[in-house]
Amino acid sequence: MGQQLLPVHLVVGDDEFLAERARHTIIAAINKTIGSDVPVTTLRAGEVNASELIQLTSPSLFGEDRIIVLTNMEDAGKEPAELVLNVAVDPAPGIYLIIVHSGGGRQKALVPKLSKISEVHEANKLKPKDRVGWVTNEFKRHGVRPTPDVVHALLEGVGSDLRELASAIGQLVADNNGDVTLATVRDYYVGVAEVSGFDVADLACSGQTQRAVASARRALQLGVSPVALAAALSMKVSAIARLYSTRGRIDSRKLAGELGMHPFVVEKTAKVARMWTGNAVSQAVILMANVDSSLKGHGLDGELGGDPDYEIEDAIRKISELAG
Repeated sequence: MGQQLLPVHLVVGDDEFLAERARHTIIAAINKTIGSDVPVTTLRAGEVNASELIQLTSPSLFGEDRIIVLTNMEDAGKEPAELVLNVAVDPAPGIYLIIVHSGGGRQKALVPKLSKISEVHEANKLKPKDRVGWVTNEFKRHGVRPTPDVVHALLEGVGSDLRELASAIGQLVADNNGDVTLATVRDYYVGVAEVSGFDVADLACSGQTQRAVASARRALQLGVSPVALAAALSMKVSAIARLYSTRGRIDSRKLAGELGMHPFVVEKTAKVARMWTGNAVSQAVILMANVDSSLKGHGLDGELGGDPDYEIEDAIRKISELAG
């Protein structure tokens, strides 16, 4: 955010979370500058008509400030796009315009035009190689400097969704007074590291049947749901299915970009995946699809009958045998 608050802001990029965060940051800055909460009106750019836009962006008789948020600018038709551009060129006093654009779509050509007359806020999806830096900076936003193992553990445990990562980081920092260690990250999600759904999946997919089953039973005792365990196991099987055919030295960063996985996870999974055969992978994928469907059919309380705990334990045994 610049030192001088401009009346027109363009949030451009295809990451919904980053765009939403940028929008909230802009609104907070406007409120701080004005000294009070400014009324906010949010509209889809493609649905606004001329009279409505003129009314919203005209000066108030009482000199009241207003924030107009126009979303989905990329989907707007020709007329709405021209209306928005005309308003953005010369907004009335007290009117703050926030335009949200994915950067593509039918109105892609509008981006450079709006960029010339607004403050631009980037909200592009991160490349896999940039996630470590983003997580590190997210911790720093909360006054914490994380170690690399903490960052990697969080990415492995939470995944690549920025909204979920931001939420996890905020809660970790708040609940632990900023003292976030590798053990803290592992303990936070599962109570004890030995019973993480991801750890159970690692054990099962590497053929360690007894340890996998014992860990799964402990996880269930501590309240981890069969559905959560199945989700972790499905993710691991899916990753193996994408990596089992790789041989020799791999370019983890290149593969991470192609597969949408973190390089750390690619390297770890590739080692295990080489144990698997094509036939075993096919059987595992089919098995987990059936297990996922069955467990979700039970509902939260298993009201449709059967034993979800037994189902997931049986699946873990079968996956482990396939890995062996």
